[in-house]
Amino acid sequence: MIALDFGLGAIEQDFWRVVFLMTRIGAALFAAPFFGAAAVPLTARISVAWALAIFVAVWFPQVTTPPVLFSVAGLLAIAGEVAVGLALGFVLQIAFAAPTLAAEVIGGGMGMSMAVSADPSGAGQTTAFGQYFTIVLVLIFLTVGAHLQWIALLVESYRSFPPGETWLGADRFELVASFAGAMFETAVRIALPVTLVLLLVQALTGVLSRSAPSLNLFALGLPAGVLDGIAALIDCSPPP
Repeated sequence: MIALDFGLGAIEQDFWRVVFLMTRIGAALFAAPFFGAAAVPLTARISVAWALAIFVAVWFPQVTTPPVLFSVAGLLAIAGEVAVGLALGFVLQIAFAAPTLAAEVIGGGMGMSMAVSADPSGAGQTTAFGQYFTIVLVLIFLTVGAHLQWIALLVESYRSFPPGETWLGADRFELVASFAGAMFETAVRIALPVTLVLLLVQALTGVLSRSAPSLNLFALGLPAGVLDGIAALIDCSPPP
């Protein structure tokens, strides 16, 4: 497998075969938003990738690995595995970004853009609504078993893109990139009802401020926008 022989025979070949198979799984877990979060220990991710690679090695015995891993052909095969794994994780990352983007739009319309907090999963900052939407999305993701479906998709990728045929090509990379359009469409669908309510509230506040100039626009508009935005979020929430 690697042009080095430690005298372990078939056990050594199986070991390096599992190591080769876990490159795609490890890259996907690294790029995925939930599995690759900073709160998940690196040891846990490596353990999960190793366990899944063992199952893949048993379930797909027809999957071949490069005869010499540390060679030009072997390194190109590893690069292809990493590309497929990153693409699978990136698509899930885009799906998780849609509610966060909608939360940014809603928070801006409610005047709560200044309410930011640290994002432990992304090691950055996010708005209060963005953190709330992310937590709800993770709960829904786990409740409906979508994490198991994604792992099944990751395992099934060894059938659709076996090692050695993992270069996606320009058309497939374009398909992955075009999924960002679905992200923006989903974000608009989520934010549109609340945004329309906030637009009506702001229009009504503007009419009141023109009718009665003595009214304090900021003292009236900000609480009204926050209260109506929260009420719209509650009303637009799906039934349990």
